[in-house]
Amino acid sequence: MKTLTIDIGNTSIKYAVFNGQTMVHHQRIIGHDIASIADDIATYRPAHAMVCATAALDDTQRRLLEELTADTWFLSHTTPNPINNQYKSPQTLGMDRLAAAVGAYSAARGEVLIIDMGTAITYDFVDTDGNYVGGNIAPGVQMRLRALHDYTARLPLVDAEGERPPLGEDTETAIRCGVIDGIKYEIEGYLHHFFLKYPNLSVFFTGGDELYFANERKKRIFADKMLVLKGLNEILSYNLR
Repeated sequence: MKTLTIDIGNTSIKYAVFNGQTMVHHQRIIGHDIASIADDIATYRPAHAMVCATAALDDTQRRLLEELTADTWFLSHTTPNPINNQYKSPQTLGMDRLAAAVGAYSAARGEVLIIDMGTAITYDFVDTDGNYVGGNIAPGVQMRLRALHDYTARLPLVDAEGERPPLGEDTETAIRCGVIDGIKYEIEGYLHHFFLKYPNLSVFFTGGDELYFANERKKRIFADKMLVLKGLNEILSYNLR
């Protein structure tokens, strides 16, 4: 049986077709052209779909999504899933964060820290018993670069790509190094804290802005851009049993 998972963000859509637990097709499109998904997956003919939407959906978009399969689910905080959500305000937890937590826990079957490098950087923790304990939210790379420009009189808007000496040698490199190295040190602080407390921890990086840490390679660190889509498939499978 083939299934479809869809992750609708603010600027793009990611989707994947699964045959059981195996991903057989995936795609990312810029914008929200849902009709193009139907054309792309026509040959796979998935029977069920699970949709996670960060962006608001209008009635037309929801109807198009419902027509993609005979059984389309929209993930919400009330949807049964394989982990126990202990967030004090579950209705405010981003469904992409919940799906990523399910995907990571299903893969590791133990304590997991999920670091999503998107518009915001989110840190989410699931304990060994499958309890989603909570998480933190911090500004992402582009948000920090934009804030330095927007909230000061003279600092330029700097691109994340470019020269990065050990210390900034001019305003441009000072901003770029300050933002990117600051995020790396921030993440390294989280890793140090969590590995001390949970020696068997697995860490999953996902999202668009990937950062790697050579000095942490020996530990259980994984990069998986498909983590949300895999988590959505786990949630769908859990509800179809």
